[in-house]
Formats: sequence, structure tokens, C-alpha cells
Amino acid sequence: MANIGSKPKSTRLRAERLELRITAPQKALIGHAAALQGRSITDFVLASVQDAAARVIDDQQRLTLSVNDGRAFVEALVSPVPLGGELAEALRNLKT
Repeated sequence: MANIGSKPKSTRLRAERLELRITAPQKALIGHAAALQGRSITDFVLASVQDAAARVIDDQQRLTLSVNDGRAFVEALVSPVPLGGELAEALRNLKT
């Protein structure tokens, strides 16, 4: 059953504006690239900016996770959890 409450992506109203000034050579370059993809300049710029924004966010999240993982690794080295139970016994048996 179709979801009546939501509109397809292509018909959603674009209510927000984003304006910028560019040089004639920049516009020509962007226009040429858009034409090569069969897109309008607006569609080309919007898709390119969305892709760039998603990459920046993804890279930042990876960096944050990497830093957090690194901290957890160092913490595990500095303050290891003591072995107990069967694992400690298995390690003792392995050494003998």
C-alpha cells in the first residue's frame, strides 16, 4: 500500500534558497559539466554540493570514531582488565 502522507522526492517543494556569486569562467565550467551530464546547472550544483557535504560529514564521523577507538585501545593497554576464571586457567595451562 502506498504511503499517502508523503510525496515522492521529485515533487517535494523546494522552499529554501541558496544564492552565490561566481565568475563567468566558473559559470562556464559548471555549465559545461552540467551539460555533459544532461542536467541543469541548478541540478548539477545541488547534486555536487550534497555529495560534497555527505563526504565531509562521513569523513568527520570516521575521524571521530578513529580517535575514540584509539583512546579505547590505549586505555586497554594502560589499564588491562584482569583475567579471571577459565581464561586465566587456560593461560596458565598454556604457559606450562
